[in-house]
Amino acid sequence: MTTTSPAPPVVTAPAPGPSLSGAGLLTVLLGAALPLIDFFIVNVALPTIDHDLHASEPVLELVVAGYGIAYAVLLVLGGRIGDAVGRRRLFIGGMAAFGLTSLACGLAPSAGTLVAARIAQGAASAAMLPQVLATIQATTTGQRRAKAMSLYGATAGLSMVAGQVLGGVLVSADLFGTGWRSVFLVNVPVAVVALILAVRTVPETRSARPEPLDGPGTVLLTLALLSLLVPLTEGQASGWPLWTWLSLAAFPLLAYLFYAVEARADRAGRTPLIPPSLLRLTSLRRGLVMMVPFSIGFSGFMFVIAVALQQGERVAATTAGLALAPMAGAFFVTSLLGPRLVARWGTRVVTAGGLLQGLGIGLIALAAWRTWPDLGIVQLLPGAVVAGIGQALQLPVLFRIILSEVPATRAGVGGGVMTTTQQASLALGVATLGTLFLSLAPHVGMRDALVTTLVVQLVAIAVTVALSLRLPRRIA
Repeated sequence: MTTTSPAPPVVTAPAPGPSLSGAGLLTVLLGAALPLIDFFIVNVALPTIDHDLHASEPVLELVVAGYGIAYAVLLVLGGRIGDAVGRRRLFIGGMAAFGLTSLACGLAPSAGTLVAARIAQGAASAAMLPQVLATIQATTTGQRRAKAMSLYGATAGLSMVAGQVLGGVLVSADLFGTGWRSVFLVNVPVAVVALILAVRTVPETRSARPEPLDGPGTVLLTLALLSLLVPLTEGQASGWPLWTWLSLAAFPLLAYLFYAVEARADRAGRTPLIPPSLLRLTSLRRGLVMMVPFSIGFSGFMFVIAVALQQGERVAATTAGLALAPMAGAFFVTSLLGPRLVARWGTRVVTAGGLLQGLGIGLIALAAWRTWPDLGIVQLLPGAVVAGIGQALQLPVLFRIILSEVPATRAGVGGGVMTTTQQASLALGVATLGTLFLSLAPHVGMRDALVTTLVVQLVAIAVTVALSLRLPRRIA
């Protein structure tokens, strides 16, 4: 009698997850660029906005800060909603809202309307940006993810410098008589193109187990950030009234309450807005700590140099914008070499970048001291190029480090935490270094105020260099 051995069990391979194509990556990177460009594009447009809308100094600061604060406080919430309802869906919705609010900014008939439209534009950006990182984390692996994250970091850094350059060019070009309005209206056709591309090329992803929204955490995080950023932004212009000091005094308490509520939710097995357990990841925690002084110094420098050139030297918006074009070019070229350098030298590339950035800012301070009031593109060139190289060796690598150990199921939360830290620090940089510069200028003059502020930034850079030595040597 013959026996037939049982057939081996059929093993079905799991269906591959969605994959991000080259066109899809280009689309989400465009979505990452627009919010950062719009944070900086306004800096060189403020004098013409003031002339056209007769805005007071506190209102002009709100044109910048209103966008940044709304953007910062809603980013983590945007990441959580994207995890639940679908990242592609929220990316498309955020892009559409960004285009509409940009149109509202460009058509604003008054300063108050412009501030309101800018706050709405910041909220739209907060819905869109977290979906970029979450989509990259969920649809790429291995070397493709490393390359995509490097491109994201390069896009973010280049956007922050290019925004100021583009703002100067657009304001001076006065396209169709639109003046400062063109810095907002230019977003509308770009958003339409991005929407068409997103519908065609970006895959839908969402968390397999989406968590409910964290209401108490969202409220406490919003209150904590507002209590810190609003008084620092408005205090100098309004003469530091009592409410600014009370607000600053409330910040530590609100921050502690937020942490306590989040820790309790984490211990109970729920997923809070910012899970303290996520902060136990060494790469994420140390990368975030380094991101704070880096971003404060970066945004403070961009704001101060624009004000110094336009109000101190009375140069045109084009000249003020193009003064940083060499920095943007150096950043772009160096960022392309970043992945190769990291593969060979690991995260010590970040340390070298901090040292080069410090050298570049030192050269700019020296040029300002020696050549004022003739500080221009030629005088800024050596320092801008060296600083741009240094920044390119830090920012893209930091993004990779921070998210390297975050599991795909928490991609939206991790991306939201990182971008919130970055955006809050960018707003804090304008509020602190900008306030320092504006406070010193009437008493010591523009040159000495600029040099002093740059020296303070050098202290922040020294902190980033020291912190970079604690980063994991290799990126997971």
